[in-house]
Amino acid sequence: MAKVKYYYDSETLSYKKIERKKGRRLGIAFLSILGVFLAAFVLVVIYLNLPQIETPKEKALKRELENMQLQYGILNRKMDQIQDVLGNIEDRDNNIYRLYFESNPIPEEQRRAGFGGINRYRNLEGYDNSKIIVETTQRMDILTKQLVVQSKSLDEITDLAKEKEQLLAAIPAIQPVKNEELKRIASGYGWRTDPFTKVKKYHYGMDFSAPRGTPVYATGDGRIERADNRSTGYGNHIRIDHGYGYVSLYAHLYKYNVRVGQRVKRGDVIGFVGSTGRSEAPHLHYEIYKDEERINPINFYYGNLSPAEYDQVLAKAQQENQSMD
Repeated sequence: MAKVKYYYDSETLSYKKIERKKGRRLGIAFLSILGVFLAAFVLVVIYLNLPQIETPKEKALKRELENMQLQYGILNRKMDQIQDVLGNIEDRDNNIYRLYFESNPIPEEQRRAGFGGINRYRNLEGYDNSKIIVETTQRMDILTKQLVVQSKSLDEITDLAKEKEQLLAAIPAIQPVKNEELKRIASGYGWRTDPFTKVKKYHYGMDFSAPRGTPVYATGDGRIERADNRSTGYGNHIRIDHGYGYVSLYAHLYKYNVRVGQRVKRGDVIGFVGSTGRSEAPHLHYEIYKDEERINPINFYYGNLSPAEYDQVLAKAQQENQSMD
């Protein structure tokens, strides 16, 4: 119940009841409400114009955001370093490794290809820092793809290296008779005088004059394809299949040191010099086949001769003298 208020009237010398006017009461109420709104507005304006006034939660979120931006910056700098290293590897891959192994370089458009089709980053959009997040994620995806391409390339290079190593081990690359065990290089590849008919005849190999029983060495890794005397003129002879189209032949042997089907390594003793078959004196007749065509063996002695020794062998092999078979 509202309190009734009175006032003292000096004329009538009595107390009279204070009557409140309706309009005044409404005005007071309106002014009170307006004051509240004005106070709230002033507080909002002050709050918005004084950013240093932050709640503890806002301060924590702000620190977290600044740390995230810092970490994204560090991540991008690390990706710059990774990109530099990857670029160096890609350059060596194309211009050294693949060049050495005679393989086509990886096209630049294949290395730098992006991601087409649908927007892969839609779920990262719509936030205050969406740009830095999308750009970093996209860059990471492209870098990952480049690493996958390079990894597959290095796997291929490894396979090529293994194959190249096998090829280099298989190609005939040394003299079948050591220099210190030679009497002389009797005849080379080309037109020579036949020792029996005394007419010019094409000589398809090289003759190494050496005492009977001198060791004969495999000139490359391979498998013994033949070890018999069933080929006209060659007498006891050995053929090694080196793979990659290469076959080496060793003729007029005194005896064998291998059997058919046996695997041999370069430098293994496979037989001994003799004078069997169509031979004038003890010597080794040596031939090389490439894709079933006989080629000049002089090009295959780089494995155990110095440049000076090779020049001497080359000079002797080019003399148009008489062959020994």
